[in-house]
Order: sequence, then structure tokens, then C-alpha cells
Amino acid sequence: MFPATQISVDPRSGERRRHHLHEVVLQRAVREAARQAGIIKPVGCHTLRHSFATHLLEDGYDIRTIQELLGHKDVSTTMIYTHVLNRGGKGVTSPSDRL
Repeated sequence: MFPATQISVDPRSGERRRHHLHEVVLQRAVREAARQAGIIKPVGCHTLRHSFATHLLEDGYDIRTIQELLGHKDVSTTMIYTHVLNRGGKGVTSPSDRL
């Protein structure tokens, strides 16, 4: 998904190929994009993951579906994202509200 800019030689096989970008390169690119966008809070790749999960929750996706999409083994890890919703009693929709 994120190919390196240069072709390199694999030291084990001697084969020339294009590897993936090192994760640090991607993290720096995300931080630079945030800086150029005028975002002053710290931003990294994990910020995008957290935002993705939060938006899915806001859109009403099931916590188990989000767990699977994020690759969490335990649902309690996914439940961490629910704290940002902070909807209280207004977060619950009665079936009669849909009539």
C-alpha cells in the first residue's frame, strides 16, 4: 500500500525489489500534513485510527463490527473508543422514536 521510493537489494536473497515505507516515514508525513492543515494538536497515524473508530460509533455501527475492523482480539480494547461519545441518556434511541 505504501511502497518505498527506491528499489533495494534484499540482503538474504540478493533480489532487487521495492519494499514498504518505514513506519517513521509515514508518521512524519501525517504530522507534516496536520501542520500544513493548521492543526496544532499532536497528530499521528493512531489519531486516524481513533477517528475512524469514533466515526463508526457515532454512525451507529455495532461494537463487534468495529472490533473486527480494527483487529482487536478483545472487545474491551475496542470499548475504549466509546468514552469519546459521552452522550449519556440521549445516546439511546427508543424503538418508538423511529415510528
